[in-house]
Amino acid sequence: MKKGILLAAIIFLSTTGFAQAQEGELSGTLDATYRSAYTWYGIDRMVGAHGKGATESTLNLDLYGTGLGASVKWVLPNSGSVGNGSLVNAEELWLTLTYGGSCLEYETYATNYTIGWTYYDFPDQPSSLVDTQELFASLSWPEICPAGVVPSYTLVRMWKSESGRPSSPTSARGTPTGDISGWVHILGLGYDLPVEDLLPDLPEQILHLSAAAVWNEGAGAIGVDHDLSHFVFGVSTDFDLGNNLTLTPGVYHQNTPEKSVNTDEDLTWVSVGLKYAF
Repeated sequence: MKKGILLAAIIFLSTTGFAQAQEGELSGTLDATYRSAYTWYGIDRMVGAHGKGATESTLNLDLYGTGLGASVKWVLPNSGSVGNGSLVNAEELWLTLTYGGSCLEYETYATNYTIGWTYYDFPDQPSSLVDTQELFASLSWPEICPAGVVPSYTLVRMWKSESGRPSSPTSARGTPTGDISGWVHILGLGYDLPVEDLLPDLPEQILHLSAAAVWNEGAGAIGVDHDLSHFVFGVSTDFDLGNNLTLTPGVYHQNTPEKSVNTDEDLTWVSVGLKYAF
């Protein structure tokens, strides 16, 4: 019942109230992304099942230019099993509300910001065992570096959705269990590299380069140490297919010095996303 109310609230916000806004209109994207490995704040949710990642289907809504946004994401494992374990209960549903904007425009310290809340639901499992919530705030500074590098910082506060969750793992493989409350700090760098700098025959293509360092303070899994948990490096690009369709392939690599987050030191995956804008 609670999950249905949350989903209904997102639909309600997107269809009423804001319809009277003087500026803007309802817009958004539909996105389907295949990932060969699936990580969540550095944690391998497929429990080391390399090549058995997940497919993410996402509806993002921009609510009439008000700065408010809503999204629903469905995460489905690409395989029903891994080794001797099962992933049939690892399906996820994310419900997210956000507010974003910018300040100090046209200044060196121009800042883009997004604040939001996400509810993580596991439809095939008891809410009291595995469902999780988080509040987050993300800042980025697109003008601070003349060379075009964009630094960012994201702060996440995570907690269990209901009281009484047991303190030991009891749920299916690949899902959070026990009290996983805590903070996550993410320092990121982004840079858009024109492909023409490397291949003059493709002057309009842009490579999106990214790097992030993550400090985890006990969030996401039982027994996570308060430490610098992992680094993530990525490169992706967008291909305009016309008719508001965009194809986005990417390659990512994670180095995990903190074994309490992920027992695998290194994890590399590819992703392919198809997005429709409306």
